[in-house]
Amino acid sequence: MTAGLDEALLRSLTPQVLGVLVRRGADFAAAEDAVQEALVEAWRAWPDGAPRDPKGWLVTVAWRKFLDATRADAARRRREEAPDVAPEPAPAVDDTLQLYFLCAHPSLTASSAVALTLRAVGGLTTRQIAQAYLVPESTMAQRISRAKRTVSDVRFDQPGEVATVVRVLYLVFNEGYSGDVDLAAEAIRLTRQLAAVMDHPEVSGLLALMLLHHARRAARKTSEGRLVPLAEQDRGRWDTRLIAEGVEILQAALARDRLGEFQAQAAIAALHADALVAEETDWVQILEWYDELVRLTGSPVVRLNRAVAVGEADGARAGLAALAELEDSLPRYAAVAAYLHERDGDLAAAARLYADAAVHASDLAEREHLLRQAARLNARPSS
Repeated sequence: MTAGLDEALLRSLTPQVLGVLVRRGADFAAAEDAVQEALVEAWRAWPDGAPRDPKGWLVTVAWRKFLDATRADAARRRREEAPDVAPEPAPAVDDTLQLYFLCAHPSLTASSAVALTLRAVGGLTTRQIAQAYLVPESTMAQRISRAKRTVSDVRFDQPGEVATVVRVLYLVFNEGYSGDVDLAAEAIRLTRQLAAVMDHPEVSGLLALMLLHHARRAARKTSEGRLVPLAEQDRGRWDTRLIAEGVEILQAALARDRLGEFQAQAAIAALHADALVAEETDWVQILEWYDELVRLTGSPVVRLNRAVAVGEADGARAGLAALAELEDSLPRYAAVAAYLHERDGDLAAAARLYADAAVHASDLAEREHLLRQAARLNARPSS
């Protein structure tokens, strides 16, 4: 035994153990339940640390849990005489990649895919996931149960879509931190795990993007919880180690010349990280990357962010012209319009738009920030 129970080890082994059970013929939903029970047993049985073969231990316990549940099912009474499986070394095969694909299956809604990924691949409990998403545990349990039923007939060895998997992980990352689980850190861990079993430039691009954004985390809010815009952040608080790692991963991905949207987003984040002060930001190059993102995605949200880059690179009037091409119902449209109008000198319009943006902001910290911006402009003496 090694001193201390390693929660990260348990989580990292979860998809491998689940893969073993499914490969042995267990139904995915029943196998996932059995693995969760084995994790609970590990917490009880490993007070001083993991055994010499933690994966083998978990596989043995999870398989016995599965057999016990099967025997208890009246419809499968014929399995009553099935022999117990003796402890054995865990097989070397690793089905982690297939689990990522299964949990992000296109038949699942985004919220269900996220929940199933966190539980089956991430090894989180239903309670932890429910706390992180601020919903009752019973609600999350139902969501996960429905998701497991949905994918129960999907062949375990079917090829999956990388784009769907990385989008699910990106959704997890954007939830940040709530409850007792740091979802941003968990998303990074899961993406590192995915990158270890899958050599794909978009997986690397996503990991680079996460690291570059996570590097700015300490500077995003004041000690009172107030939002600090990127241009006003104390860059001395940025994590240079994460930035360097993110840039290195991104450069290797871009060198493969298979550009995807997450690589392009990471390139924009890297250019922001490269500026020692906000005034040194290379907005011309950022705008070029936004043009690539528009070409790749056609997303109205990307076009909205591009309007900000146009305003910085070519002037506020040009930014407002780019903004005028978009629907004003887009999320954060009013906030972008307010910023560009302020840059253009129309403070009355900017104050009004900041206040309007605050009404529609879904995040409390962002709403308070927008209200402060409106108050700041309204407090200026009339000319």
